[in-house]
Amino acid sequence: QVQLVESGGGLVQPGGSLRLSCAASGSIFSINTMGWYRQAPGNQRKLVALITSGGSTNYADSVKGRFTISRDNAKNTVYLQMNSLKPEDTAVYYCNAGVIATMEGRYRSLEVWGQGTLVTVSS
Repeated sequence: QVQLVESGGGLVQPGGSLRLSCAASGSIFSINTMGWYRQAPGNQRKLVALITSGGSTNYADSVKGRFTISRDNAKNTVYLQMNSLKPEDTAVYYCNAGVIATMEGRYRSLEVWGQGTLVTVSS
């Protein structure tokens, strides 16, 4: 199958920075759009940023100018550089990818989620 494994979360003071990583592994033929979502306690999961296989990006208004999404297609990895962090950025951050997987000699289109990584912004 296909797995996404996130890393890089933690505790940071307001105004600080963190870099999240998400690596895809498994029977991958290709990866289309990759993205980051976040879910704060009591809230729904919301889009943070997306990046296509060609490098086009889209951001939530709340993070524009502070967060940068990027990807390394050779490593099947997507990153989220988060600067000028605010307490309201506190959430569990989830990686998401649209994957074409090879399974039993056939191609299958899958939407895959990571397990989530906690980001806490607090003094």
